[in-house]
Amino acid sequence: MVKRSARRKSVHVMFVYTGGCNGCEIEIANALFSPYYDLEQYRVMMTFNPREADVLIVTGPITKRNEPQLKAIYERIPEPKAVIACGACAIVGGIYVNLYGELGPSDQIRGPLGNILPVDASARGCAPRPEEIIRAVSSVIPKIVEAK
Repeated sequence: MVKRSARRKSVHVMFVYTGGCNGCEIEIANALFSPYYDLEQYRVMMTFNPREADVLIVTGPITKRNEPQLKAIYERIPEPKAVIACGACAIVGGIYVNLYGELGPSDQIRGPLGNILPVDASARGCAPRPEEIIRAVSSVIPKIVEAK
């Protein structure tokens, strides 16, 4: 009962790193949840458990090797759920899109996140500014809150 009440009154964000330069992760972990932006004051909490998550933020290029794990994480997130593509790598493949044939067969870039999972919002940039990520998260909150 307590868990259900807490989930109804807050939004839990989980981010998955699928490769890349770590620029997006730095913006998410060190900027959004720092005292300057402090998303937790607006009841946006970070979690590392897909069963507690409402919003999945994916960063980095999607490779053939990590595609099954990403889909498995997505399936474990309960409804209602939203997906945000964060950064140029997740949105269009970034600088890694040209490496499609140059990497080994297990590391081929599978393309934008939209080809693998349904994307509800995107945070553009390389790395996206914290305000852009906040905009993307706040754009999916109504979908989550209305369905709870």
